[in-house]
Amino acid sequence: MRLYTSCDLAFEIPAPTPFVLMLRPRSGAQQWITREEYRLVPSVPVFEFTDNYGNLCQRLVALPGVFTVYTSAEVMTTDYVDQAPGAPFVEVQNLPDAELSYLLPSRYCESECFSQMASDITAGQKAGYDQAAAIVAWLRANIRFAPGSSNIPLSAVEVNIRQSGVCRDLAHLGMALCRSLSIPARMVVGYLYGLEPMDLHAWFEAYVGGRWYTFDATQAELKGGYVVIGYGRDAADVAVYNQFGPAVYPTAQTVCVQRLREE
Repeated sequence: MRLYTSCDLAFEIPAPTPFVLMLRPRSGAQQWITREEYRLVPSVPVFEFTDNYGNLCQRLVALPGVFTVYTSAEVMTTDYVDQAPGAPFVEVQNLPDAELSYLLPSRYCESECFSQMASDITAGQKAGYDQAAAIVAWLRANIRFAPGSSNIPLSAVEVNIRQSGVCRDLAHLGMALCRSLSIPARMVVGYLYGLEPMDLHAWFEAYVGGRWYTFDATQAELKGGYVVIGYGRDAADVAVYNQFGPAVYPTAQTVCVQRLREE
C-alpha cells in the first residue's frame, strides 16, 4: 500500500520558544519512506537526534509571530497487519533487554493497579497474544471511543473511571492491563489510512511470541494503512511536539492520509 501522509501545524509564538518535534517517520520492517518534505516558516536552524526509543526528533527555537510546521511523506506500508492468535507469552527472564522498560509502570500507565482486573478480563485465555486480544475486545465493549473528548492525556486509572476517551487514552488502559500480566506493551503514534475523523492516531503494541504485534481498540478490525511516527512507554514519550516556556498550542492543525496509485 502506497500512502501520502501530511501534518500541518501553526502556532502563534509570543517569545522565542524552544521546541522538540517528532514528526518524521522512519523506514522499518513494516514501512519504507520513499519521499518526504519538512518545511518550517519562518526557517530556523534545526538539529536532529534519535531519542532513547529510536524516534527521529528535531530541536529548534521558534521566533515570535506565526510559526508553521509542515511535513509530508510518501510511504510504502503493508497491506495487512500481522496477527498471531496463540503466539506464546515470553517469560520475563527471556525477554530482550530493550523490552524490559515496557513492563514497568509509567506516567500514564499505572500497571500496578490492574493485576486483578487484567486476570479477570483474560481468564481462560492462553498466556500471550490471546490475552492481549481479550483486553482489546474488553476495551471495545466497555470503554467508549470518543474522538475529540480529551485535549490532555488521561492515565489508565482515569480512563477506567471515565469509561471513555480518545485513542491514546484507550491505548494507555490497554498497555497498563498488558503490563500487569508481564506482557511488554508500548505506545505508537502515527497515521492510519481511513481513520474517521482524520487526525494523528495512537495505538499500542504488545511483545509476544518473540516480536511486537499491533493492537488497536478503536478499530473494529485490524487492516493495513498504519504509518508509525514514534514509539514510547506512553504519551509522554511520543508527543509530536513539546514546547518549553510560555504555553502555546496549535492555532491550526491539518492531518491528511491518502492512498496513492501504485507505480
